[in-house]
Amino acid sequence: GEHFQRVNHYLLGAKGAEISDLTHVHSHIHALNQCRGLIRELGLKPVEHADTAGAAADVAAAGDKTQGAIASELAARMEGLVTLRTDIEDAEHNTTRFLVMARQAEFPGPGSGPVITSFVFRMRNVPAALYKALGGFASNGINMTKLESYLVGGNFVAAQFYADVEGHPQDGPMKLAFEELGFFCEEVKILGAYPAHPFRSKRNG
Repeated sequence: GEHFQRVNHYLLGAKGAEISDLTHVHSHIHALNQCRGLIRELGLKPVEHADTAGAAADVAAAGDKTQGAIASELAARMEGLVTLRTDIEDAEHNTTRFLVMARQAEFPGPGSGPVITSFVFRMRNVPAALYKALGGFASNGINMTKLESYLVGGNFVAAQFYADVEGHPQDGPMKLAFEELGFFCEEVKILGAYPAHPFRSKRNG
């Protein structure tokens, strides 16, 4: 399944710290990227961590007023940090999509409402290969909401793609689209099909 979570970032500091004391800010790479405006404004040096909570814990343990963290309000309370500024993310709609994994596939039944299908496919890296492979989705009226590419084996011989499309794998148009995709690809694997989160309809509305 999938879940969309609104994410608010806070600028945190050690006890007694003020914004003017900070020289460095610690956080996960994505949180740092989502708050680039403030980081540039304050002239801080970003320091990457494995996660935001860990960054907050490290700043609290150090007790250095020059070191700040970008994390959640909960992390501030748990680690005893002071909140120097709230809602520092660049985008007002800052939202993270989470995928819910399962050991056994449980596809929703056909006609059970809006469905998202996630899959990966691999093809040789030759001119027009992607255009031809995805043509079946366009001709069958299927909307693709996500497409990411990855090089296979660190070279440019073949590429692997991850994609999300709207529709159930057992729908007639979807079957035709996957049949055409398979004709042009070395490998196609459906990772799962799951109900579309209500957040999608809110954004489209």
